[in-house]
Formats: sequence, structure tokens, C-alpha cells
Amino acid sequence: MESTKLSPLPMKACCAACAPAAPQPEADDHDHGCACCHDHDHGHEHGHDHEKREIAIMAISAVLFAIGMIADERLAEFMPNWLVIGIFYALPYVLCGFDVLRIGAQSILKKDFFNEFTLMGGATIAAIALGQLPEAVGVMLFYCVGEFVQERAAGRSRRSVKALLAARPSIAHEMLDNGATQDVEPEALGPGSHILVRPGEKIPLDGTVLEGDSQVDTSPLTGESVPQRVAPDSKVLAGTINLNAALRVEVTTAFADSSIARILEMVENAVARKAPTERFITRMARWYTPAVTGIAFLVAVLPPLFGLGPFSQWIYRALVLLVISCPCALLISIPLGYFGGIGAASRRGILIKGGAVLDNLRDIRVAALDKTGTLTEGVFEVNAVLPAEGVAPNDLLTAAALAESRSNHPIARSVMRAAQKQGIVVDDASLSGMEEIPGMGVAAAADGHKLLAGNAALLTSRGIAPMEVTMTGSVVQVAKGGKLLGALVVADRIKPQSPEAIQELRRLGIQNIAMLTGDREEQALPVAQRLKLDTLRADLLPEDKAGALEALGPVKNTIFVGDGINDAPVLATAGVGVAMGGLGAEAAIETADVVILDDNPARLPELLRIARRTRTIVWQNIVMALGIKGLFMALGIVGLSGLWEAVFADVGVALMAVLNAARAGKIDV
Repeated sequence: MESTKLSPLPMKACCAACAPAAPQPEADDHDHGCACCHDHDHGHEHGHDHEKREIAIMAISAVLFAIGMIADERLAEFMPNWLVIGIFYALPYVLCGFDVLRIGAQSILKKDFFNEFTLMGGATIAAIALGQLPEAVGVMLFYCVGEFVQERAAGRSRRSVKALLAARPSIAHEMLDNGATQDVEPEALGPGSHILVRPGEKIPLDGTVLEGDSQVDTSPLTGESVPQRVAPDSKVLAGTINLNAALRVEVTTAFADSSIARILEMVENAVARKAPTERFITRMARWYTPAVTGIAFLVAVLPPLFGLGPFSQWIYRALVLLVISCPCALLISIPLGYFGGIGAASRRGILIKGGAVLDNLRDIRVAALDKTGTLTEGVFEVNAVLPAEGVAPNDLLTAAALAESRSNHPIARSVMRAAQKQGIVVDDASLSGMEEIPGMGVAAAADGHKLLAGNAALLTSRGIAPMEVTMTGSVVQVAKGGKLLGALVVADRIKPQSPEAIQELRRLGIQNIAMLTGDREEQALPVAQRLKLDTLRADLLPEDKAGALEALGPVKNTIFVGDGINDAPVLATAGVGVAMGGLGAEAAIETADVVILDDNPARLPELLRIARRTRTIVWQNIVMALGIKGLFMALGIVGLSGLWEAVFADVGVALMAVLNAARAGKIDV
């Protein structure tokens, strides 16, 4: 993966929301964003001081405007009328509307005539020309308040995502050859380096524990509240927190390729990928604003020409249309709704790579899942020791462990662990001539005896009748000196959350739940039967999985969940690809649309619920905003609504939409 500069999210949610109103110019030109973001640099001045300044401006403007509205006539007795207008109307108008007027003027110079700033600025200037100064000030004041509230709502929706940024480790204690430590940036270390992680510190890099026994809090990455125990040979991830004892860790991955770095990059890029609904709103804004402007022009010109009233009356009504027509309620609240859904998922250890994924999840009808590491733990264990007549169980296990002691096969490792649990000490010094026979097992010699450990075909090929075993799982037949000692049954453990996850998927209307695996059918079938899956396809090569997925139904309506390198092609093919990110292969994580950080299959139905709730909230905003705006525009044309009503139809509806969108960030699944 390419090294990525990690920094705070490049643009506030309110800026990203407003951005569709007009294409962004060059990188150093930000004239088409929200007004709250245009009088200061994005990178440094969006902090507490900026918020205080905005509150002060709104408070001063509101007080002056209120005094002017309440005591207008009395003030005229003590000071000239022009001073009353200047202090109590013009000053609040300039304080609240300066950014709007400036950005609107810059937009016109760049031949961008149709955006919320040109609409607001033009409408209020025309209102002042018609003598409607209080209405003009009111429009700017309420617009400023609306922008502030929207900005705060955006900040709340992003809080859970920002928590990931806080998880970024800032320092690593590198262990030197002389036993001393030196503090360096995590980016300065690479694989093979040794670091010390003290109790209470964040683990700065992915690695393997060499020394120490401690508990690790993984909640910053996975949302899992129960600490995990780590000991020598345990894997640890950057961004998690060491709780109890010091750990000596060997770095296995450069920081740029670590789990926390990948997560941060995904979060920073998530909102940049627009959902189809967002793209619809962007396209709509390109014709919506010019169309409304044209209608307003016709309303201002045609009725007076036909003798239906003076120009001043119809120009005022046209100004009402212009104020109402601002599409900011849609342009702000819809991206904010998707961002809220992404934030709600991230709090549960689910990373969604953009709003488009949330839209695609709405239409899922088929769920296909890998077996090992997804539905099962990927850890084999000996479920049964079946000695032949006259053979002690420990003698069988000792012979099997000795034969398998030099093999790195997962089944061999499970046999070794079973022997260790029984207190059996395996001394492979006597082992000689060890040979791994592909597809069968191992053959070796020890103390002058031939040892065999493998499948039935291996024993049959050596003239030994294997034991008949009816239990499900991989059967390891064991023989010594030409005599059958018995068999071991080894199986992959089903994750405890898998049965409930499958049931929840069915409740959510998933019509076909399938297992697509490269494992042999005899290993996959017991798992599929226990979980009551609809379809099983086993013995699949990576390229076969994509074809098997396409055979299940329209690809756009499918979701695939996997964790291995061999899953990358089908993750890219599926309508939505979901990677198990805890110990998943980097290729799978990079290819997937969604990453489940704690490898918990129960997160899958949670993901679907979040997506459906988010989509509902987004469409509620679309219908509400267009409906209310359409109603007030009709009332404005016939003269039943003025600028005050227009303010509600614009700023008020925007606030309602934003508050509704903020619910997406609080989705409880």
C-alpha cells in the first residue's frame, strides 16, 4: 500500500456538504463552500476561537436587530434616522452577511451565477432597494444562525470518526542493542525493529509479542469492550492500548501499512465517494437553481406587463422565490446523513468506504460468505481421540504428535497443541526421514519404527487398513510400525456468533445465504449444515469464487464476506465486498467496500440495518425539503408568503433536515 500522509479530515462535513453546489476550483481556491468556512484557513482556524467569534457576531447582530425592531420609533427621537439604520440594521446585515456577499461577488466574477451565495446576496440587496431592510437583515441573521447550527451538527456526527484519528500513535520506544530505548516516530521504524510498550501506552506498530504477558484494549479499533490477553507469539495491532504489563514487540509491518494507517486512510476518504443519491442531488442543483431563477425573473416581469400589479409588488414576490429556492437543505443534510451512517457503523467496529456502499447495501438479496476466518475461527483443534483396540489414547496422541512435530500444516499444529494440553512432551531428536506427502499426510521414522499420520489414502497406500470414522471433520489416521494406532478428528471451530448472524440475515430478508470456500467439501459441509445455509460451493479456486457468486443472482444484489488473499477477486466482483479486517489479508481489506475490524460475523446484520436506516433518513430529507419549498414557492407567487416565510422555507427547512440527518449518527442496532 502506498504511504499516505495522515492528517485530520481535509474538509469539515459542512464544507463537503456544500461542495456539490458548484465544482471546486484549484486547490488554493475555496470560493464555493459554506459561508462558515470562507474567512479562514481550513487547516488551522476551525477551532474554539473561530466558534467563539461566530457566537459573538451572532449575539451582537441579534441584540442590535432586536433593539431596532422593538424601539425603532423611540430611537429616532434621540438620533438621526440614518444612524438608527446604520447601527441597528446595516451593521448586523454586514456582520452576518459579509461572507455571503463576498463569496457571491467572487462567484459572479468567475461566471458562476447560480449558487446559494448569489441567491441570498442578490435577494437581500434587492429587498433593501425596495425598502424591506428588516427582512433583509432577518434573512442574513437567520442564515448565519442556521450555518452555525449545521456546523455543530456536522461536528457531532463526525465525533465517532474523529475518535479513530485520536487512536493514531505518536511515539514508539525503540529498543537498542545495548538494552536502552530511544523515542522515535512510528514512521521511522520498519519490520524487524524491537519496541517496548509500557502499561497504559498505545501500541505504535503492528507486531508480534516477544516478551511479556498483558491485557490489550482493542476498543479503539474494533469496538470490543473486553480486553484481550496477549503473550509471546501473540499478534498486536497499532492503535490498541497495552493495559497491564510491559511488552517487548517485534515490528512486523511498517507504519504506512499498519492496521491503524489503513483505517485512518479509509476514514479520511470515505465521504469523498458520493452515493448515487448524492450524485442525483448534485445533478439536480445544476438545473434546479437556474430554473428557479428563471421562474423568479418571469414572476417579476410578466404580471406587471399584463397589468396585474406594480413592478415593486411582483419583484418582492420574485425575491421570495429566490430566497426559498436555495438548495442548501439538500446539499448539506444529505451528505451529512451518509456521514452519520458511516460514523454509527465505525462506533461498532465497521468501516464503510463511502456513501455509495450504504446505498448498495439497501438492495442486497444474496449473502455469500467464506468459511475459514469468516464463519469459523480458522483454528483447528482435535475434537476426538479414537484409539484402536488395545491402544492407550495418550500413546496414539504421542505418536501423532511426534510424526507431525516438524510440519507447519495447520492440522499438524492442532495435533501438537492437543499433545501439549495432555502434558505430553515430544522429543523429535529421534525423528528421521520425515517426509510430507502432498494431499495425504506425513511419513517418518523414529526409534526404528515407521510413523504415518495422514488420511485414509496414506495408510491404504502402505497396506494398512484405516479406521472407519463417522464423525465430521478432518480425520488423521495414525500408524506405527505397520500397525494402526487409531485416528484423530480435527475440525475448524465455528465462531460462536455465526449461528445468530445467519438467523438475523434471514430476518432481514436475505433470500439466499451461501458458503463459497476453497476448502474440501467434506470439511465445509458440516459447517454449512450446522448453520443451515442454503447453498454450498466448495473446492473453489479464487477465480471460481467470482463465477460462483455470479451464479447466485444479479451481482449488484450480492454481498460477499471473506478475509483471505484468495477472496480479493470475489470481493471486487460483489455488489458489496466485506472483509474481516482483524487478521484478514491486506489484499482483501484494500479491495473490500466494508471492513469488519473485530472479525465478528454478527456485525453483518448490524451493517445492513445501519444502511437501511440511513437511506430512509436521507429520503425523508429529500421529500421534506422539496415538499416544503414547493409549497412556500406556490404561496409566494400568489402573495401569501413574504421574506419571513421564505427564511423559514430556506434556513428553517435546512435546520430541520440537518437535525433529521443527525439521527443517522445515533442509529441503534
